[in-house]
Amino acid sequence: MNLRPIILPALAMAAIVLISNVLVQFPLNAWLTWGAFSYPVAYFVTDVCNRVAGPQLARKVAWVGFGVGLIFSAIFAPVRIAIASGTAFIASQLLDVAVFNRLRQQSWWKAPLWGSVAASIIDTAIFFSLAFAGTDFSWVHLAAGDLGVKLFMAVALLPPYRVLVTRLTRTAAAPPRTA
Repeated sequence: MNLRPIILPALAMAAIVLISNVLVQFPLNAWLTWGAFSYPVAYFVTDVCNRVAGPQLARKVAWVGFGVGLIFSAIFAPVRIAIASGTAFIASQLLDVAVFNRLRQQSWWKAPLWGSVAASIIDTAIFFSLAFAGTDFSWVHLAAGDLGVKLFMAVALLPPYRVLVTRLTRTAAAPPRTA
């Protein structure tokens, strides 16, 4: 099995999960944590992989990112955050891949946007209910604020998605250089 196409996106995914798990512990205000700004980049990575290399690679990247991210999160984040994050991560990533594939033949922006929107809703519901349920922490406001930022980021990441996918598909389609 050729691991080369998986390594960079999987490392990016693991880093995003780790950073987000740390940042979610630091509220900006009653409605937001810093993790809301970093986590949506995970869907960006999945969607670029899906468009450029297909759903099989996107799922592999999600699983590798899940495993590595969970290990590092268990080390650097509280256990409840690591478990909630891992569960929400893999459920939402696999949903993103599925929604993306249903819409992949439509306009270039529909698959990444609607995949990210659906995944963000599921991720937020799973993560916040598992991470903070049973605590005195007022997590419902944070969940609403974080979801709002995730939805904003789904739209904001469309232009970089378009640029990166265009570059990567042109590079992959280019004939090899001769010396």
